[in-house]
Amino acid sequence: MLRKLCTCVGLVLFVIVIIIIIRTATFSVRLDSVRSCRLTDDDFIRVTDDVLTRFQEVLRFKTISTNQHQYDTVELQKMVDFVHSAFPTIHSSPLVTHDVVNNYSLLYKVQGSNPELRPYMLCAHLDVVPVNTESWEEDPFGANVKDGFIYARGTIDVKQILMGVLEATEFLLKSGHRPRRTFYIAFGHDEEVLGFDGAAKISELLFSRGVRDLEFLIDEGTTIVNKLFPGVNIPIAVVGTSEKGSLSLELSVSGVPGHSSMPEGETTIATLARAITRLEENPHPSMFGKGPEKDLFTHLAPNLPLPFRAVITNLWLFGPLVSRVFSRIPSLNAIVRTVTSVTMVNGGVKLNVLPPSATAVVNHRIHPAQSVEEVLEYDRKIINDDRVKIRVLVAMEPHPMSPYGDEDFGYQTIKNSIRQIWTNATVVPGVMIGNTDTVHYVRFTHNIYRFSPTFMFPEDLKRFHGNNERISIRNYEQAINFYYHLMVNADEGALPPLHKHNDEL
Repeated sequence: MLRKLCTCVGLVLFVIVIIIIIRTATFSVRLDSVRSCRLTDDDFIRVTDDVLTRFQEVLRFKTISTNQHQYDTVELQKMVDFVHSAFPTIHSSPLVTHDVVNNYSLLYKVQGSNPELRPYMLCAHLDVVPVNTESWEEDPFGANVKDGFIYARGTIDVKQILMGVLEATEFLLKSGHRPRRTFYIAFGHDEEVLGFDGAAKISELLFSRGVRDLEFLIDEGTTIVNKLFPGVNIPIAVVGTSEKGSLSLELSVSGVPGHSSMPEGETTIATLARAITRLEENPHPSMFGKGPEKDLFTHLAPNLPLPFRAVITNLWLFGPLVSRVFSRIPSLNAIVRTVTSVTMVNGGVKLNVLPPSATAVVNHRIHPAQSVEEVLEYDRKIINDDRVKIRVLVAMEPHPMSPYGDEDFGYQTIKNSIRQIWTNATVVPGVMIGNTDTVHYVRFTHNIYRFSPTFMFPEDLKRFHGNNERISIRNYEQAINFYYHLMVNADEGALPPLHKHNDEL
């Protein structure tokens, strides 16, 4: 009996090993043959002194947004005026119509020659977040060049995109190229404070003009990071195919004030602290495999060392193990679940007075597989204390998942354009963990992608909204050429025939 049992177990293990070997050896992803962008190409756009100067000028405008409906209108107007004067071809071409929307946002339509091709849209924003000048090595609005890098607020969020799109469009039109596919360019002016005065107004204008069905839309988003994961020594270009939702809650506890010498039971602060501790100690469940994060890693498989490759291409078996490992790494944990952060606490009026009330603000970034209501219900269940009142401050649902399959034109066009500029990069789908202006454009297309053509190392990620924001001149040149190639590639009516590589699997 024991021998038969051992034989059965051995047979099962043998079959599992064979399946693992076969899946590891046969896994493939779509890789179209693309011609790399070369410095010697006639249509290569160089960052000349004039191009660099224009970028520096835009970076010097202090287009800071502080709160909703609060932004520096004087600086925004200066930037709008500069854009009009700096790109004469765009603003005089008979192919282009342009609008200033709600005083400071910009909308362009570049008319294509083939009305049967659905248009697409390129997005960015004019505003930036505030700075702590004392913590910067360079003037945050000086746009100084040091060791090949331009230092300024907005270099990676996201004036490099705004100017990259404009430089590429100016070059395209100057060269006499007539695009086949119509495209829109939309630049909001208050993205950093939710975009209701900028992108939302652009959306209303487009809708009033009958725009309903875009081929795809690309806005700021995830980036290209070199050596992002252990064992992966190549650049990884992550294209955000969804966007996390956001939920901010106020937790409050009320009590009776009194002297600290005669406390009656638990204070309001202690009750609130207990609720916070419960939330911190009981994170939301892992959603690994229910969003693009699973495919992010399977797309990386061809470039992984053999042991990692075997694990990633066989997530049917190793999925729970991978999920547990990711949960222990903050950057990966943020991808696979709804995360919880206590961001504000307030309580107490005097050192010897029992606090009459205590409040805290909890912020969640919601995984695309969950909803605001699910997260709220989970929090109530975990806190499980009627003394703690929960009030919703801000609620934004996660965005729908955009397609990223082999036949999806928008994703594959973006992917191929990335590979033309960064030839050694692996392009993968992912989740944008921040929020963008795309929330105002979801009614125009299901094909919304979030990607910033910015090359970084893991230690550079803290520069987003942080100190010493910078971009290399070379990277800015790559960004311009990325958008130019995207415009040219989007003119195709369809993807080339499917061609897969096994990448030595």
